[in-house]
Amino acid sequence: LYETQKTDLSHIRELDYYRQGRFMELDLAARRNLELTETLRSKEKKGSLLWVLDKTKTPMGGRMLRSWLERPLLSVTDIDRRSSAVAALVDDTIRREELIAGMTGLGDMERLIGRIVYGTAGGRDLTSLRAAMEKLPNLKEQLSGFSDRRLTELTAELDTLDDISGDIAAAICDEPPFSVREGSIIRDGFNEEVDRLRHILKSGKGVMAEMEAKEKEKTGIRTLKIGYNKVFGYYIEVSNAFKEQVPETYIRKQTLVNGERFITQELKDLEHEILTASERVVALEYELFSALRQQIADNAGRIQKTAAAVAECDALCSFASVAVHNNFCRPEVDESGVIEIREGRHPVVEKVLKDSLFVPNDTFMGEKEERVAIITGPNMAGKSTYMRQVALIVLMAQMGSFVPAKYAHIGVVDRIFTRIGASDDLSAGQSTFMVEMTEVSDILHQATKNSLLILDEIGRGTSTFDGMAIARAVLEYCADKKTLGAKTLFATHYHELTEMENTLPGTVNYNIAVKRRGEDIIFLRKIIPGGADRSYGIEVAKLAGLPEKVVQRAKVILKELEDENGVQYVAARKETDQVSLDAMSEGEVLDAIRRCQPDTLTPIEAMGLLYELKQKLNK
Repeated sequence: LYETQKTDLSHIRELDYYRQGRFMELDLAARRNLELTETLRSKEKKGSLLWVLDKTKTPMGGRMLRSWLERPLLSVTDIDRRSSAVAALVDDTIRREELIAGMTGLGDMERLIGRIVYGTAGGRDLTSLRAAMEKLPNLKEQLSGFSDRRLTELTAELDTLDDISGDIAAAICDEPPFSVREGSIIRDGFNEEVDRLRHILKSGKGVMAEMEAKEKEKTGIRTLKIGYNKVFGYYIEVSNAFKEQVPETYIRKQTLVNGERFITQELKDLEHEILTASERVVALEYELFSALRQQIADNAGRIQKTAAAVAECDALCSFASVAVHNNFCRPEVDESGVIEIREGRHPVVEKVLKDSLFVPNDTFMGEKEERVAIITGPNMAGKSTYMRQVALIVLMAQMGSFVPAKYAHIGVVDRIFTRIGASDDLSAGQSTFMVEMTEVSDILHQATKNSLLILDEIGRGTSTFDGMAIARAVLEYCADKKTLGAKTLFATHYHELTEMENTLPGTVNYNIAVKRRGEDIIFLRKIIPGGADRSYGIEVAKLAGLPEKVVQRAKVILKELEDENGVQYVAARKETDQVSLDAMSEGEVLDAIRRCQPDTLTPIEAMGLLYELKQKLNK
């Protein structure tokens, strides 16, 4: 750093080593897929988790909150200490709002002290620092009203820095110029010499008039006057009538038709003072400013410690404010290895939804049971939202924040892995499927039994049977305690995988409820136990605005494919002497029964369905 900066680095007081095991590790894919600091599509802050959580009032607080987001904690004690502070702020609305008001507009003390130590700070930086410091006593007073342990520690760490702000106020004027080498930076009355030189500069003519009056009185020459030209500078002019009365100390300089011009040593000294006062006052002011800047730099440690306390207070207030306004709850965090969430919500999606309510969902992943959840359901029904919300709730809990749920019990997770969406890396010569498999490979190599895995549609980039085989193998690897045994949310369109609930211990099926009305579908966004039987791809394509002709043709092709499979299926059943399903109408009835969701049917719809099935059988 010294080689590159070529300047004093004393403001860097200590180096903090990054050690594995202190923070939850989040790889690039997880940060990107969970949209922690920017959205996937537009790369903007709006729509990210940071956008929801960051209600900080100072630049320092904003930076600290972002670092908390990127490095969630692993220590239950540290998490609890932070969430206790948030809880104390949530409970005391009036004092919290006073604190927030006190921090509003408080300048970036960390950046300012960095500039001051570097020696690049100007007068305006010092006045900004002073303005920030003048808000500290009120902040300390508000903070001291809390009994929470961490907030009490912050109160002790927060130095009001009255001496430094007092020194700046005494020395630097309220509106200093941009440059420190132009003068007019030191306050009047701070330094006698600066004041004297300024007086000479401002009243140069007055000083000469004073001297002229004094010389007239001393010599008794009535016509004596002091003038100035560019050749001689200042001179004393005496008319010929009074030539005889000129004192010996006068030095003749020029003879005119009607008089003589003289100079004196005193006049020369005064002339020198007036002509050089401008340079001298600028140099002196810079010297005084540099001394003050160095004095502040010597106190860099105190200022940085206070800035860190303000930043933490700001970030905690931001968490509390968000928790109150969005109806978050305080999670229980421990080492149990359980994830239990009641009425969990996606913190970003619920903020973005303008006209509709967010449908909350429960989650349970035990230490031994229900470790792997296979989630099926149509496209657009909300599988990815549900899985991401679980990951974000865990992440927020380990940041020390409150979470969007009615109740949350979170066992600490060491890493969160995500495999969501398809994107190819053409520049590196990798296809969509290759990128997907590389990411899955990284996850399976690096995850531990304490990790949380979010796997969305593994294997969809290749042929159906290859993809299904890979998806099943990955699922078995994740679920088996001998190989990995990590908590896994696995979304898939391979409905055949739902059979694994019966064969693989710790695996459970969920699907997202859908309601059908004729040819239309309504997504109920509710996670319910059991597997889905189909994907409603054509209906979603219709919603997306595919031409009606294409939609109708797709339905015809789907029917043909189903009929082909239906015939093969019937033949296979015949061979094993099981129930014969010769009539296609009976196959259709079975399909309809499989697709219906009894949980979501009204009595009238159930009656209608029954009539419809009876008609099909009578065909």
